[in-house]
Amino acid sequence: MATAVLIVDVQNDFAEGGSLAVAGGAEVAADITVFLKAAKERIALVVASQDWHLPNSLDGGHFPPPGTPPDMRHTWPLHCIQESHGAELHPALDQSLIDLVVRKGVGVPAYSAFQGSTDGGMSLDEVLKAHDIDALVVCGLATDYCVHQTVLDGCARKIPVIVLSDLCAGVAAETSRLAVLEMKDAGATFMTSVQYEKGS
Repeated sequence: MATAVLIVDVQNDFAEGGSLAVAGGAEVAADITVFLKAAKERIALVVASQDWHLPNSLDGGHFPPPGTPPDMRHTWPLHCIQESHGAELHPALDQSLIDLVVRKGVGVPAYSAFQGSTDGGMSLDEVLKAHDIDALVVCGLATDYCVHQTVLDGCARKIPVIVLSDLCAGVAAETSRLAVLEMKDAGATFMTSVQYEKGS
């Protein structure tokens, strides 16, 4: 079984100091780096997703009109604008360990990494097929939004999905709790990075 690690949206704007910060985001970035180095013998491919929103755009309703506050459910503060510091992968995440990046949210709201594509135009589905991937390990930000939707999409494709619970962080405790329940109901397995490294 060939396994890919899918790192969801570990970007500056989603970590401390960013425009849509998740508490613990920087720690998650650093801990993913440690995990990738420890588990590299079990990993065939490492893919990172990036939110990659258009500048000077409402991005299909993802951002509110000027002068209107975001509702924090469907519309959000400006974040991860293409080529901005906030859109960059977090510096604590060692990019030399990443094989491919897929970018999403270009002109349309997009939460799942499966809605993204590489700079060469390959969808995540095409990337996984090209590398004969038949299992996914998911981590990143945020548990209750983009990790949630990515995991549901992976499970819908009948791919075994493991979520590394200690390498994710959520926006809010209750929405994260409900997201975890839904991911488990969809068939995802939850474990810690140490359990995965030990082959649990």
